[in-house]
Amino acid sequence: MVDTTTIRPLRAAEVTDWDLRADVVIAGYGIAGVCAAIEAARAGADVLLLERTGGWGGAAAMAGGHIYLGGGTPLQQALGFEDSPENMEKFLLAAIGPGVDKARIADYCNGSVEHYNWLVAAGVPFREAFWGEPGWEPPHDEGLNYSGGENAAPFNAIATPAPRGHVPQMTDKRVGQRSGGYMLMKPLAETAESLGVRAEYDTRLRRLIVDETDRVVGVLATQFGKEVTIRAERGVVLATGSFAYHQQMVEQYAPRLIGRPAASIEEHDGIGIRLAQALGADLANMDATEVAFFGDPQMMARGLLVNARGQRYVPEDTYGGRIGQLTLIQQDNQAYLILDEAAYEAALATVTATPFFRQPPKWAAETVAELESDMGLPERSLQSTVDTYNLHAAQGADPLLGKKPEWVRPLSGSLAAWDMRGFTGGFTLGGLRTDLDARVLHVSGAPIAGLFAAGRCTTGICTGGYVSGASLGDGSFYGRRAGRAAAGAAPSSVHSENPTE
Repeated sequence: MVDTTTIRPLRAAEVTDWDLRADVVIAGYGIAGVCAAIEAARAGADVLLLERTGGWGGAAAMAGGHIYLGGGTPLQQALGFEDSPENMEKFLLAAIGPGVDKARIADYCNGSVEHYNWLVAAGVPFREAFWGEPGWEPPHDEGLNYSGGENAAPFNAIATPAPRGHVPQMTDKRVGQRSGGYMLMKPLAETAESLGVRAEYDTRLRRLIVDETDRVVGVLATQFGKEVTIRAERGVVLATGSFAYHQQMVEQYAPRLIGRPAASIEEHDGIGIRLAQALGADLANMDATEVAFFGDPQMMARGLLVNARGQRYVPEDTYGGRIGQLTLIQQDNQAYLILDEAAYEAALATVTATPFFRQPPKWAAETVAELESDMGLPERSLQSTVDTYNLHAAQGADPLLGKKPEWVRPLSGSLAAWDMRGFTGGFTLGGLRTDLDARVLHVSGAPIAGLFAAGRCTTGICTGGYVSGASLGDGSFYGRRAGRAAAGAAPSSVHSENPTE
């Protein structure tokens, strides 16, 4: 029996028998893993996918399905939106820092159109329809929407707004159960299977196996409690997801998310990161987090979001992830939404993919002063906020925060307030440092031989801020790179170490 309680690498010399073997072994059958498998197989490699659950999909299959792509994709062009790699890059550099990797952003933007075409060729369907309303995702099967605040302040003054949330077409959506992410994964899984990619399910990654030069030559896993040794002739690809559900790692690296993981799955326990760390892998942006805000975008766009001091702090019509980050990180998770009766009724009359976010208000009052008192806010704090907002809203403007004119209207008459304190949740964005060929980098800066990674176990294009679709976007994009790089690696020498094999 080999010790599976440690994450230290196992020496190949200790392996007396290999249970399975392939040219490229990929841990994780989500978006990064399946794209790595397809490209490795197309490069002529024998590919084996290892998945700890009972089927393909991972977090990707449960996601809304946004894939962040731009630069002038055929879908953007068909719907009349102009974009370029340079324009896309300008927005991302402003929206997803700090610590932004300029070379990676340029690489991703320049390859975005080709990547869209690759997905379409692999069977991923996109309907030529645009959804322009505020929302978490299109409620129907529209293929394109704004998914990062591109058309909201301050970014609409930095780069020309262009929608880049590409969503696979799917009817009968069930948010959180079966959304666009399923129709992203399904054709990709079918493509991988058609290329001869093999899969082993209920197989849990335990340790990496290295030769005498510290090159990764395989993995040790368990399958229904039984140890399985798997040899990788050319390379191992880690596509094991984030560390959002590893309590100790969250406490150590991203403590703002303690007790509030969301938009993730429990299998995201950081195993790939920890195993690579044991080999000396470098990490990056481990404190970076996506932060969702569990409010109805249609209601927020029409109202005022205020903090515990009764002050506005974010344009209410912007991307929900930006609202979430600013609420959790800068406002100590304190937020209230203020609407008058007309705004509330207008929001309720709209279509949304998230009707369960439309809860009754906690407070209602005839005047702002009365509402302010009922909420326990400092005297005149909310009144001065509403007075200032109404002064400019009468002219259809919001010079303070830049909310777009179509959502600006003075609040009047009776009002209500929603208690949105603690309405945040998210997942981690940091992970293994990789180069643009998805090779895992040692703390020295050199690649770790035989080890590749993509997806949320790596630090992707988002290093601080976030845009919806970035995880499926860079996971699939660099998953492809990982598969090609692993397939093109020179064969390992482990075969000669075990002449009986």
